[in-house]
Amino acid sequence: MAKKSVAGFRDKAKRTGQSYTKVIKMVKSSEKGSYSFEEKMIPNELVKDYLSK
Repeated sequence: MAKKSVAGFRDKAKRTGQSYTKVIKMVKSSEKGSYSFEEKMIPNELVKDYLSK
């Protein structure tokens, strides 16, 4: 299960105007079987690819 939240993140050095999204994904540990959350800031174009993995 994954959660998408919109965040205002910009790289001040580049100033390209590209929009980023903060993605929080639940990942299951192979050792113990417990779940943890993985957070990443990725460009809007790559959100669907990241969540489909």
